[in-house]
Amino acid sequence: MNSIKTLALALAFATTPAAFAAGSMDGMDMKPSAPAQQAPQPVAAEIKKIDAQAGKVTLRHGPIANLGMGPMTMAFPVKDRASLKDFKEGEAVSVTFDNVDGKPTVMQMRRK
Repeated sequence: MNSIKTLALALAFATTPAAFAAGSMDGMDMKPSAPAQQAPQPVAAEIKKIDAQAGKVTLRHGPIANLGMGPMTMAFPVKDRASLKDFKEGEAVSVTFDNVDGKPTVMQMRRK
């Protein structure tokens, strides 16, 4: 009789953690978390065209990791339009990009 009580007690202890764990998951959101966005890093680029009036610069750039973009040539809006007067087409620059209102935007641009 003692062995039956011991077996019952052992089974009760063995199943308690599993039941507790299953019950504790009820209110949890099991969706995968969104990937963490990378911090903006400077990207090497060459100025192909400057449109100061529109506040845009066309750049041939390397990969932009924080925006998930590969290397390409593309026109970007510039956060500080006035800074465009300090640059010339053909210059090599280091550019920091970020997403502003859903658009990839030049946040900072410096000569190399």
